[in-house]
Amino acid sequence: MKLSVCIPMYNESAVIADTAKRLIDYLDARFADDYEVIFADDGSTDGSADVVRALGLPRVRVVGYADNRGKGCAVRTAMLAANGKIALFTDADLAYGTDVIGEAVWFFSEHPESDLVIGSRNLGKDGYAGYTPLRRLASRIYIRVLCVVGGLKLTDSQCGFKAFRNPIAKEIFSRCGVDGFAFDFEAILWAQTLGKKIAEMPVCVFNHRSSKIRLVRDAFRMLRDVIGIRRRIKKQYREEREENP
Repeated sequence: MKLSVCIPMYNESAVIADTAKRLIDYLDARFADDYEVIFADDGSTDGSADVVRALGLPRVRVVGYADNRGKGCAVRTAMLAANGKIALFTDADLAYGTDVIGEAVWFFSEHPESDLVIGSRNLGKDGYAGYTPLRRLASRIYIRVLCVVGGLKLTDSQCGFKAFRNPIAKEIFSRCGVDGFAFDFEAILWAQTLGKKIAEMPVCVFNHRSSKIRLVRDAFRMLRDVIGIRRRIKKQYREEREENP
C-alpha cells in the first residue's frame, strides 16, 4: 500500500462526513485503491466515529479509545496503525486542502534522502493568506521562540500537516508519549535525535477555523513542555544507547 492518511478527530461530527467524502474523492482520483484513511477518535462524545462508520466508505477505518486524551495521542494511535509506505497526518477540517497530500507523496519521490517532510506556512508567499496581520505576527513569533527553545532549525514546527516514511513513523511514534499540543515537538525532536533527514515543503491554510490554542495562555505551558521533552528524550536515548551499545 502506497499511502496512509491519518485524521485525528475530537467532536468533529459537524464536519467529519464532508472531510471523509472529500478525501475519498481526491484519493480515488489520485491513488486509485492504493491508499487507506484512518480516523483516530480521541474519545469524542458527539458520535464522530459512528458518523464515519455509517458512511460505509471503502479503505476507511476508525481507531481510537473511550476517553479524551489529546490530539497527540490520536495522531500517535493512527500513525502506529498505518500500513502505507508513506504515513501522514492532517487536520480533521482539511485545513491545508487535499492537493497537499499528493504534493507530499511527490516530494518523497523527488527527495529519496528525506525521512519526513513537514508543511510550512513560512516557505511560500501565500502560506498565511487569510490570517489577520496580528495573528500572522503572533504565530510567527510563537513558532520562532519554540524552535529556539527546542533547538530546532525549522520554519514552522507547529504546522498540522506532516508526512513520514512508514518505518520512520513507527520508529519515532513508538517512542512518543505526549498527548497534548506539544506532540509535534516530541516527534520532531525524536527525529532529530535519531538522525533522521527532516525536510519542509510550502503549504497554505485554506480553512480558517478558530484555533484551540490560545497563544498568550498556552505559550508558557508549551515552553515548559518543550524543555521537559528535550530532557526526557536525552535521558531515554542515553538509556537506549547504554542498553544497546
